[in-house]
Amino acid sequence: MNPINTSFLMLCALLVLLMTPALAMFYSGMVKTKNAINTIMNCFIVFGVITLQWIVIGFSLSFGGDSGFGIVGTLQNLGLEGISGYNDDGVPNILYVLFQMMFALIASAIITGSLVGRVKLGVLVIFLIFWSTIVYDVLAHMIWSESGFLLVRGGLDFAGGGVVHVSAGVAGIVGALIVGARKEEDNYHISSSAHSVPYTFLGAVLLLIGWLGFNAGSAGAVNDIAVNAFVVSIISAASGFLAWVLLEWAIHKRPTILGSLSGLVAGLVGITPACGFVGIYSSIFIGAISAIVCYMGLSFIKNKLKWDDSLDAFSLHGIGGVWGGIATGLFASSAVNPTATGESTLGEGLFISGSYHLLLEQIFSIVVCIVFSAVVSFVIFKIIALFTDLRVNENIEAQGLDIALHGEQAYNNRHS
Repeated sequence: MNPINTSFLMLCALLVLLMTPALAMFYSGMVKTKNAINTIMNCFIVFGVITLQWIVIGFSLSFGGDSGFGIVGTLQNLGLEGISGYNDDGVPNILYVLFQMMFALIASAIITGSLVGRVKLGVLVIFLIFWSTIVYDVLAHMIWSESGFLLVRGGLDFAGGGVVHVSAGVAGIVGALIVGARKEEDNYHISSSAHSVPYTFLGAVLLLIGWLGFNAGSAGAVNDIAVNAFVVSIISAASGFLAWVLLEWAIHKRPTILGSLSGLVAGLVGITPACGFVGIYSSIFIGAISAIVCYMGLSFIKNKLKWDDSLDAFSLHGIGGVWGGIATGLFASSAVNPTATGESTLGEGLFISGSYHLLLEQIFSIVVCIVFSAVVSFVIFKIIALFTDLRVNENIEAQGLDIALHGEQAYNNRHS
């Protein structure tokens, strides 16, 4: 065992675990009081459900050898069978299993943001189990496993731009379109339904802190790549935050906290696939552009298409993840990561070397993530719909899901 690398990965796993309850807080503050508890439950239930799924079959499908063509793993590690010893960095393999599990948790949790206020909890749980098994585990194998189809082709995704954010964002918007919009028209604007902006702010800050473990920990050890990922993630988040503030200031004449937090998340999403490959100045640009494209995408979806992507899971994670994958193909540098962009690879990004090979591969990987997640998500929802209604009835939706589904309320207004 390498004590330093092991301690580092334990800390990073803890930080990534923090992201799931932080996301629950972030989401919950943006909904009406009557749905605050349900939003938390929808998000955090993955801690129980996906943890067990990962231990039983998820890790094996993602990293358990290869069943052929680099598409999905074997069942050789079913139930964590054969997991022992240490990896090349001196980290216990069982700890690596746990670290990767945290990514599976947050990916499923992101999806719930598109569906708040009208979906049945049981429907959501069933969907997430099948989605994580068929979509997430397969993409994780293709992109992160040593024998993965997309990794072998030369695609780069350092911490989950495609595996986590694009796939989850796409699944969220597919679910939102199939389940249908909420009945109350003002739900299209988060500012009109947010019951606690400070609560959302706290969730976003904790999400930022956890995200540093998400990105830096993906290096797998204490090294220069981990430090670079840590630094550029903070810078990109700050750049995205500021860019969104300036956009709102210029367009609406008044910047908002909720908007600026969306810019913060957009900056983090954009840098996630690139953080192990790009430098400081590239990260400033990546964060700012991520905020701009996510802002434009959100405005188009809400105002033009009238799609009820409740808490903008697709607008931030889907669109931001796509940009992050493209940005990797533009800015990846051998000065940051010579192993990934040096000899016997597709080379550096277009803006660094003038070569378009990596950029084309990044676009191909993004298309695979989008199409695969969209098609499978659609099929899963449609199959579930054959057996039960996907959403609660109108009376429950009007009353609020907290009391109807959980018998709880976020705030006790009685004085005693």
